[in-house]
Amino acid sequence: MNKLRNIRIGSMAMATALFGIGFAHVQAESAAPLLRFSVISDIHVESGNHESVRKTKHALNDLNATIPKFDALVINGDLGQGTMNDYITLKNLLKNVPLPPNVLYTIGNHEYYNALHDPNGKWSLNTFPNGETEKASQQRFLNFVGRPSLYDDAWISGYHFIMLGSEKYRQSDLSINEDAWLSNEQLTWLHQKLLADDQSGKPVFVFLHQPLPYTVAGSSVNYNSRGVVQHEKLKEILSEHPQVIFFSGHTHWELASKNTLVKDKFTMVNSSSVYDPYDENDKPYSLNQRRSEGLVVEVYPDKMLIQGRDFTKHSWIPQARFEIKTESNRLFGQFQVLTELQRPYGFLIE
Repeated sequence: MNKLRNIRIGSMAMATALFGIGFAHVQAESAAPLLRFSVISDIHVESGNHESVRKTKHALNDLNATIPKFDALVINGDLGQGTMNDYITLKNLLKNVPLPPNVLYTIGNHEYYNALHDPNGKWSLNTFPNGETEKASQQRFLNFVGRPSLYDDAWISGYHFIMLGSEKYRQSDLSINEDAWLSNEQLTWLHQKLLADDQSGKPVFVFLHQPLPYTVAGSSVNYNSRGVVQHEKLKEILSEHPQVIFFSGHTHWELASKNTLVKDKFTMVNSSSVYDPYDENDKPYSLNQRRSEGLVVEVYPDKMLIQGRDFTKHSWIPQARFEIKTESNRLFGQFQVLTELQRPYGFLIE
């Protein structure tokens, strides 16, 4: 989310009108999912910011208590402010909370924010880049996540996870602003990876901190109206693969917002923020309200369930409950918005 900076679905009838689909009565799952993971973003863990540490720790403890057997956690950008002390703080935090066997990361715009701080750690936009290079910001991130590249992939329980990442920031070109900049090499790599996935027919999970413009909640406001410098090419590539589920953060818009999930030729999902959710007027809630949100994803042989989690209240978010049907493990492009009445609390839990 740039530090400088829709209508809820209230009934089945409204959701049917919005999406042109019907509802089916949902029974509790009798079988364990083939894959279960969580997506969180915009945790903004900073050295000295005790509330950011508390909220992230609280979210991870809630996930472990709710879904103790999950396969992966994805932290989709804006881990902190990109400083060494922030990474040390996050590393120490993660040592003291239960985690799944796989933890994946993407780089967000805030991972470049050391360039916006003076040598004493004070916010100093007027002296940008404060001696900081993009390469230095990137290397701190890569050292923390333990991989050689800003874009990477992983296979978990037979499913493909693809992490994309911005390769440039304002030092290269001030007009990049807070948007993601993806090289031709990264886009070609993504294209080749997705072509290889087409034969499996399984859903493919793609993660980038910034959303595509005019898609998910919060991506239409002025400072997000591009999101990705190469957004046209990225969308063209993803549109060739309907099995793609594309997760983004950055906007901070709460999961109860309209367009948390958007279906085009592929599916796009907003993940809100652990630290600082925004309302549908693009306004942050006061920190003393302690709002904090993320997603839980489950894959079954015939469908996928995506559900919003309120970490503060330890409850599911009824407006953010989605079912994507599959056929012979192939996505065919329909999804349902599930209401609280259709899915009681604990539906996803064995």
